[in-house]
Amino acid sequence: MKKLERRDFIKAATFSAAAFTVASGIPGCGNNEKKNNTSGYSGKTFNWRMVTTWSPHFPLLGEYADKMAVWIDEMSGGRLKIQVYGGGELVPALETFDAVSQGVAEMGHGAPYYWAGKIPAAQFFSGIPFGMNTQQTNAWLFDGGGIQLWEQTYAPHNLIPFVCGNTGGQMGGWFNKEINSLADLQGLKIRMPGLGGKVITKAGASAILSPGSELYTNLERGVIDALEWIGPYHDYLMGFHKIAKYYYSPGWQEPTGTLELIVNKNAYESLPADLQSIIRCAASAVTMQLLSGFEQKNAEYLLKLKNEDKINLKDFPDDVLNKLKEFALQVFNEITNADAQSKKVYESYKEFQIQTHEWTAIAEKNY
Repeated sequence: MKKLERRDFIKAATFSAAAFTVASGIPGCGNNEKKNNTSGYSGKTFNWRMVTTWSPHFPLLGEYADKMAVWIDEMSGGRLKIQVYGGGELVPALETFDAVSQGVAEMGHGAPYYWAGKIPAAQFFSGIPFGMNTQQTNAWLFDGGGIQLWEQTYAPHNLIPFVCGNTGGQMGGWFNKEINSLADLQGLKIRMPGLGGKVITKAGASAILSPGSELYTNLERGVIDALEWIGPYHDYLMGFHKIAKYYYSPGWQEPTGTLELIVNKNAYESLPADLQSIIRCAASAVTMQLLSGFEQKNAEYLLKLKNEDKINLKDFPDDVLNKLKEFALQVFNEITNADAQSKKVYESYKEFQIQTHEWTAIAEKNY
């Protein structure tokens, strides 16, 4: 028998693993079950572009977009190369969806609630106010029919979505005004995207949508009165603790923060099956590792904020949260009554939430 050199063994193993993934449809690597007729190994090289809603190389979010491109390059043996562009480098951050839909770039990384103005149902895949946590949401997406509904929602826009990262539970935001009652929210200009923004509008505040790169300046100059971003790690790096008095929890507006990889459908279907599987596997790897990164960094930086910067950490009063939850249900009803796809998605989500509640109460809450 001919002796295999190490590089030959690795090359053979990589191809075998990719072929096995295609043949078996490994659940951990497959957000999408459907396959096209393109199959088998191809030596053709593809050069793609990925645009993101994050600043270039932004900590964790942009960094994992960069890592994903490297992983795909390595797993494909250099056959699929991806150039990553941060928000504003190729297209503005909030034009990522259109850029990928139209084929300006083959891939995009961001958060689905950014596209609520185009597709109302998209925001139900990000994180729902007072909704499920990250573990429950992932269960709905991967095994409760969520990803299939997501695919249906994006299909008219020539896009295939993949779950690609999660921020975990978030904070309630930074305020320069203490919130003791619902009346304290009235008239405030608050940076809050997605469904949470619609909820605070009902409370008498104004929801402002702006990319992360503009938040510090906007808060410092009074363009906005308050903001929510993610959690202690990014909030510390962004310097919000230097210009805001109060840091509120819990993050009722976003108990989980699902992120997405969107891929141009025509581009994706032009790939051989093994490269399609590599994209799915890379997205799944980002989903796990990015969440782990957030958990570790947020724990570390919460202590820094508390111990080094002596921030004023506050809880929203119960009566404020209860009223916001009432407003949230009103928002869900209004959106789902006006949009059939939103109704379909939310009904699936709500059914899964009810189903998983008792098990979570026993396995997690009791513990």
